[in-house]
Formats: sequence, C-alpha cells, structure tokens
Amino acid sequence: MTSGTLILAATPIGRVEDAPPRLATELIAADVIAAEDTRRLRRLVTDLGVESTARVLSYFEGNEAGRTPQLLEMLLSGSRVVLVTDAGMPSVSDPGYRLVAAAVEHGVHVTAVPGPSAVLTALAVSGLPVDRFCFEGFLPRKAGERSRRLASLAKEERTMVFFEAPHRTGAVLAALAEAFGPDRPAAVCRELTKTYEEVIRGPLADLVTWAEGEVRGEITLVVQGIAPGSDVPQDPDAWRGLVAEIEAEGATRKDAILEVARRAGVPKREVYDAVHKG
Repeated sequence: MTSGTLILAATPIGRVEDAPPRLATELIAADVIAAEDTRRLRRLVTDLGVESTARVLSYFEGNEAGRTPQLLEMLLSGSRVVLVTDAGMPSVSDPGYRLVAAAVEHGVHVTAVPGPSAVLTALAVSGLPVDRFCFEGFLPRKAGERSRRLASLAKEERTMVFFEAPHRTGAVLAALAEAFGPDRPAAVCRELTKTYEEVIRGPLADLVTWAEGEVRGEITLVVQGIAPGSDVPQDPDAWRGLVAEIEAEGATRKDAILEVARRAGVPKREVYDAVHKG
C-alpha cells in the first residue's frame, strides 16, 4: 500500500487572519490531525470557519515519544496526517521532530504549509543584523547550565534568537548581560502580531531594567552577535595593557574596562578582574 503524507502546518502566532489559506484546505482534507492542544485546535477550526471530519489525536511534549509510532503506522497505511502546534511551525521548539525523523526514515512523504514564525518575525522587527542568525530555543532553566550555554555562545558572530517564558525573562536578560556584556544590542519582542504587541530595543543593560516590572505574554529575545574579527585577544594580560592605553588617552578606568570588554566580546567582570586582581 502506498504510504500517506505528513503535513507540518504552520498556525498563527497571533491573529487568525494571518493563517495561510492552505491551512484550512489541509485541515479539511486531513484523515488525522495531530495537535499539541486539541482545545486550541477546536478554536482554530471554528475561527477559520471550516469543518473537519479528521480523527484528532493529542501530540505534545509529554506523549510525543509514545504517540509517534502510532502516527507513523497511520502514515504507512496511507493516511494524510496534519501536524499542528499551538503557534508557528511544528518541530521548531515544538513537538514534531520525532515524527518527521521517523517518517523520513520510512520513506514517507513530508511537506509543510509555510506560514507564521515567531523566529523570523522577531528577527525582522528587531532592527538587528539578519544576514546571518541562529536559533537557540529556550535556554536551560538552571542558572549554572544556562551560564555554561551562554559561555559557549560568547564568540557567536550571528544574531541569536531565544524563546523565553515571561516569568524568567528578567533572569535570562541579566544572564545575557553578564555573558555578553551590558552594552550588547538586543530586542525583546512581546506578543508578536497580537493586540498588545511590543518591541523593546536597546542594550542588554536597559532591557534588564525594563524587565524589573511585570513581564507578560509570549516572549522572543533577539541578541546581536559579537562583532566579527575582534582585535582583542582572549588574554587577561592583553586586557590590562589595553585598559591602560585607553586610560592614558583620557578615559576613565570604568569606561576603559567597558570598551575592552566590548571589543573582546567578554563580560566586563572578566576584564575588571584582570585589571584589579591580575
């Protein structure tokens, strides 16, 4: 028997009118719809004004591993399976990767309904360089693991995109400022495409101050990468010498340390320690 087709269908990240026209068509034609949240799926179908006779199965982080073999069996038996998540493109920090990998391994046709993406939308409105970028998803919740992850990104030249929960945004922005320096340009994109959409742009230090208030809604963070070809070696002795040179030109020690940290792409605390404890 000819195998079916797996369709990864992008759903609106805010306004339902942003849904691609083909989304409704695929929901109607589906034999099976795998949904991250079946209640949200019902609302989406109602808002789109369509009727679907497809079998609906939940497919979320908690049951993804166990549900994948069942969906794969349906695909191999010829079913047309549409996968939707709460918002945006399935498998991008959402359920979907396991099913796609299994389908590809078994020769099942996989396609997508392109549409809204919080990653690309945030990049577009951030005002930061978009010629090269990387998506880092959600950072680890534990402070130590988060610090290690950010340390591994200290030399990243591409613009970075992160997802974050509103109640952790303040702590994450503080960790970003510590890892990349307080002057690193960034943007907080909140409630993208929704009624209360807000984009706050500025150095990380300013965004940390902004986050001291209550942060609400869906959050996407965009952070500029380090300037390519940094002219400062990763050597505390070199940092001390350069701070002294900048001070000799009339700058304060604080400003000199900030300048060296920026050019070296390291937190100012590391340069401060090199100057005062070296």
